Amino acid sequence: MRLVAALLACLAATPAIPAGAPITKEAMVAMLKTLDERQRNQGDWKALIYMEQKERDKADVAYECLVFRRDKDEKFMILFTKPKAESGKGYLRMDKNLWMYDPTVGKWERRTERERIGGTDSRREDLDESRLAVEYEPADKGEEKLGVFTVRHLALTAKPGIDVAYPVIELWIDVASGNTLKRQDFALSGRLMRTAYYPKWQKIFSESKGSDVWYPMEMRFYDEVDKANSTILLMKAVDLKPLEANIFTKAWLESKSR
Repeated sequence: MRLVAALLACLAATPAIPAGAPITKEAMVAMLKTLDERQRNQGDWKALIYMEQKERDKADVAYECLVFRRDKDEKFMILFTKPKAESGKGYLRMDKNLWMYDPTVGKWERRTERERIGGTDSRREDLDESRLAVEYEPADKGEEKLGVFTVRHLALTAKPGIDVAYPVIELWIDVASGNTLKRQDFALSGRLMRTAYYPKWQKIFSESKGSDVWYPMEMRFYDEVDKANSTILLMKAVDLKPLEANIFTKAWLESKSR
């Protein structure tokens, strides 16, 4: 925990004046494609995730959920397993629509990309495959020092007609490792909405892809509107074996709450 705290302190440090030569748009797009490809699996994906939510004037809440992905078909599902009050609740993305299922009422409701997953500070895209090069246009803000790290700072604006949680984001990408260390999300008005840090990354070999898949082992989200709110997300286990053929359906998720 001391190591993580020290790393977060470095990541949160005020960046120095940008240095280093600017890069072309083609180079920036290539950088985003590399980020996407490193995190994408050609086959399926299953992860056990622990989330801890802190909110103003409320007791801390811990959640466990299972996340399922089939990247080649852009399919995605979340199934909450803990606490008992949330067990059976889930989210399903299909045909580019996000749906939420509440087993207490037995109904599905369509949600936007701004949906707070389980009431936390996380969003669907935090757990789904990375699609930065597809969804955003990049602009270079230079090379900087982020604490002890040398990073490339990019500003991304959502492409027209693309439904995303935030229309403007900024990324700080570690030049040495190629991993994102910090991200900030903005409303269209320019207001800062959320800051995220990624202090731990891991890789796992994918047989279906034939190469490694990278994922953030730890994500820390800070609400910039209500600064008392934050979420820690830990990926406890990742499995890349093939999933059941019918798993990405409303019927399958409903069956888990019976």
